[in-house]
Amino acid sequence: MKKYDILNKIHENYLVAVVRGKSYEDTIKMIEGIKDGGIKNIEITYTTPGASELIEHFASHNDICVGAGTVMSRETADEAIRRGAQYIVSPHLDTNVAVLCNLHHIPYLPGCGTATEITEAMKAGVDVIKVFPGGILGASFIKDIKGPIPHANLMPSGGVNKENMAEWIENGSFAVGIGSALTRGYDSTNPEVIRQNTEAFVAVYKNVTEGNQL
Repeated sequence: MKKYDILNKIHENYLVAVVRGKSYEDTIKMIEGIKDGGIKNIEITYTTPGASELIEHFASHNDICVGAGTVMSRETADEAIRRGAQYIVSPHLDTNVAVLCNLHHIPYLPGCGTATEITEAMKAGVDVIKVFPGGILGASFIKDIKGPIPHANLMPSGGVNKENMAEWIENGSFAVGIGSALTRGYDSTNPEVIRQNTEAFVAVYKNVTEGNQL
């Protein structure tokens, strides 16, 4: 089933690169560096110039799972899906977007920051909820929510770094979104920095999940 195949890809690959580029050409370089570094879930945000074209460009790459981020309206979600986005991410819950995604059997990951928002999202048919802003809520938020709502699938976005990734994983995150940490030190002329940053995150993830000490 399409929707659950995509959710399985996100969960199995676990790390989601949240990409905010300054231009179409620059974003191409960023995503290639992330791919080379080993992250296979790529969220292209609609704050990036040419986001729709970028989604269409990378949607045919079978080695990655491409989604659309910062989707603020049903119209933008519809455009992203038509361009080939395999999942839709928003900073907030929009039930109109949820209905559209359900009709297309596409996962919708809305940003939620309270138990009320999370339960409202689940009522709207949302399978995975983005914990946002993750940097403010912290990894303990996952554990606190999963106490009374153990079947909630939660993915933090923002605030995930190499030092605290283990805590997010141990508290039961479905996946983790990583943004600016992947581009730290990148100045548009050194895409190898993005590859190296990505490889470092992948290495930490492997160490944590294989039970090795960090």
